[in-house]
Amino acid sequence: MVVFLGLSLHFHQTKYNLSSIKIGIIGNGSWATALAKIISAHDNTEIIWHFRKEADIVHFNAYHSNPRYLRNVKFNGKNIRVTNHAQECIDQADYILLASPSAFLHSALSDLQLPKEKNYITAIKGIEPRSKKVIAEYLEETWSIPSENIILVTGPCHAEEVALEKLSYLTVSSLVESKAENVAHVLSCRFINTKVNNDLYGAEYSAVMKNIYAIGAGTLHGLGYGDNFLAVYVSAAMREIEAFLDALHKTHRDVKDAAYLGDLLVTCYSQFSRNRTFGNMLGKGYSVKYAQLEMNMVAEGYYALEGMEAVRNTLAVPMPVLQTVYAVVYGNEPARKAFLSLSNQIN
Repeated sequence: MVVFLGLSLHFHQTKYNLSSIKIGIIGNGSWATALAKIISAHDNTEIIWHFRKEADIVHFNAYHSNPRYLRNVKFNGKNIRVTNHAQECIDQADYILLASPSAFLHSALSDLQLPKEKNYITAIKGIEPRSKKVIAEYLEETWSIPSENIILVTGPCHAEEVALEKLSYLTVSSLVESKAENVAHVLSCRFINTKVNNDLYGAEYSAVMKNIYAIGAGTLHGLGYGDNFLAVYVSAAMREIEAFLDALHKTHRDVKDAAYLGDLLVTCYSQFSRNRTFGNMLGKGYSVKYAQLEMNMVAEGYYALEGMEAVRNTLAVPMPVLQTVYAVVYGNEPARKAFLSLSNQIN
């Protein structure tokens, strides 16, 4: 039993006997594909998945795979249906899973109706660029979705490892215990363990910041720094996350937990991290624009930086690591100069 007094959490395997549940998925990138794979492992779930292009729908129906991302993931087709009508996903689902890049979320939703009584799962670890808000705040302020109807899914969990069925862990955050448990159930399977907490906003901001810090970690690698300094860098980044979250919302949370420290570590160190890859290119001398063109996936940390720097200024929290990454990405400061300066500030 989870008791939501302050912040509480636990790991669990699938153990609930829910009646059939319908999940609508908006987004069809690698993370959306990985989540669809997890959810489809449950016989009592039905997935209605939005694909924008008719050709992709034809491919999926013929080969039971996403033609654009994680093509090696095969779906059995029994409990999953694809459509090019996004509103159908929303109208027919009990829970709507948002898994498109934050930069494209507003355009993806702009012609749709989002009923307030529906439940919305955000698996987006970014800031919506127009509003400069994390996705939970964006849904509340732009779409008037009640906070109790928003559920957050965070890692540490890379889509590529889910595709390979490597043991992974997800944290589900919600202000309502039963909703967190329901979503944790449909995300639990043989190779996925889940954990629940009620730190909806803290967990989301932490998920956003770890992408920013991963850009810096990649830049350090591109510049030729070794593991010794990277360890110091990641330690400093974790302290910044803790200081920021304390300033944002005074509540008890253990930042050593997987949703915070674990997600930061995997994103800064993993070869699958697109933010680390983006930063590595910057460290090797690529311009921001060219690095973006070279990648066929979105580095969420790039879009998050402006919004996070604005929030950091508002809260007056000194965050030299985040500010260094911002100076390189948006201030055109030479990466070698910026990180040399940072190396003299942190320990």
